Amino acid sequence: MSAESDTERSSDQGPGGFEERSERRDRGDRGDRRGRGGPRRTRRRVCMFCVDKIDHIDYKDASSLRRFLDERGRIAKRRSSGTCAHHQRKLAIAIKRAREIALLPFVVD
Repeated sequence: MSAESDTERSSDQGPGGFEERSERRDRGDRGDRRGRGGPRRTRRRVCMFCVDKIDHIDYKDASSLRRFLDERGRIAKRRSSGTCAHHQRKLAIAIKRAREIALLPFVVD
């Protein structure tokens, strides 16, 4: 009886009578949505510190450091701030030092 059931099974079904993963086509039109709207190319932001050739980021200059904090008081990511890796590390250290001497808040209420 089992030999008969194996031959009756269609070729697109795997063991247990389930459809093979590659043969499933019930996922909707996901593949069609990729090309809509065109490519989203935005101009890459340039590091402000590299452009101005700033070597040392002063932790006492709270007004310029505040620009790199988000609305919750967290340090902005490189993607959003546009700083390079080298200056992002120096910026994080400067912000943390400014927080320690109460020039910048740890959290914004």
